[in-house]
Amino acid sequence: MEWTLGGLFAASALLLIISGIKGRKASKEEMKELDLIHVSTMNEIRDIRESIRNMELDIEIIMKESGIRLSSKERILMREVLDLYNRKYSIENIAAEKNVSENEIRKMIAPYIAGKEERGRVANEI
Repeated sequence: MEWTLGGLFAASALLLIISGIKGRKASKEEMKELDLIHVSTMNEIRDIRESIRNMELDIEIIMKESGIRLSSKERILMREVLDLYNRKYSIENIAAEKNVSENEIRKMIAPYIAGKEERGRVANEI
């Protein structure tokens, strides 16, 4: 009986040690996986930031070459108006939301409307 209890105690101690070793190995593997995911995510973020920076530089170059001079407020308003127009808001709703006259909104989006209509006509003529 004593030998049996001693054997069971020794077996349980051995199983506890083995379990601890395997747990550490699994924990290390999980940490390695998390580190790899973190590194890949950081690389993707870096690539996205670089792409955004390149786009900003391209836009700045295009604006300087074309001679367009817009203040940051005008640029933001233009961006918001175009975004609303592309999301199919009516000119009246855009004007009301931005507290600008409908004629000003039409003037702002006129170059973009003309370009779309011309492309549509060319596609339909072919």
